[in-house]
Amino acid sequence: MSERYIRVKTWEEFKRLAIELKPDAVVYSIDQNGMSKTKELTCLRLIMPVSSGYYVYLDFPKDNALRETGIPIREDRLGNRCLQDEDIRQFIKSALGRENPQVYSFWTT
Repeated sequence: MSERYIRVKTWEEFKRLAIELKPDAVVYSIDQNGMSKTKELTCLRLIMPVSSGYYVYLDFPKDNALRETGIPIREDRLGNRCLQDEDIRQFIKSALGRENPQVYSFWTT
């Protein structure tokens, strides 16, 4: 696999590429965005490894969901805002219209 990283600017473009390229897996990480102008720090990074390289997309919070994907931002029992793994996995599988690719958390693979 190539070591080329391709930044994808919109969810729609990432989705189109995922449908077209049919990756075996999509990897995600829930990142801390230190550049945020608000107190919200959580963002979602999606990584699609395919033979032509790694396609990377970032989605950021807006109110109680992510801006482009609409994945909900929930509160844990302590009131901390967070993304839940199952919400991310279900969204990706549903949006791509198939049970595979496998969806993995970067931190647990």
